[in-house]
Amino acid sequence: MAPQADGPGRNDILGRVRSVGGVLRVLQLLLGAGVWVTIAANRYEGAVHFALLISVLFWLLTLASFAITVLDKQDLVPLIGGQRWSLSNLVHDVVATALYAPVIGIMAYKMQKNAYCNLEQYKHACFYKVYLTATVFAGLTTLAYLLSAAYRTVQKCRGQTPTA
Repeated sequence: MAPQADGPGRNDILGRVRSVGGVLRVLQLLLGAGVWVTIAANRYEGAVHFALLISVLFWLLTLASFAITVLDKQDLVPLIGGQRWSLSNLVHDVVATALYAPVIGIMAYKMQKNAYCNLEQYKHACFYKVYLTATVFAGLTTLAYLLSAAYRTVQKCRGQTPTA
């Protein structure tokens, strides 16, 4: 049997995923999923609803943006596609960074509020570790969005178009 050649564009897709922008998008997806899965898997109330909203919203937007970019279909997106796609991704990263900052604050506040139950003698349900985990994931997600925004800004200033 003859060896099968890669399909057309397969190397382009892998190249986009392996690029700096692609790796940052994958990190954003993994860390963002860590935030909302950690929150959603446990009981939550109050301001944590906002944290869950932001984490799920930007996870879905990042997933859609990444899929469109990897498949090279940005020309099909009305208003923000085509020539405006790299600017749209930059705005997405900046807004995500700005909205994840309060998520970190909310989760850190909830973690601090539940710090009393971190004792070995405490026998009731304790959400300290849940809030701690969500805070760490939110901080890392914010860092990934910030790095992506900085990368896209540098690429834009150089006159280059980021690949993913």
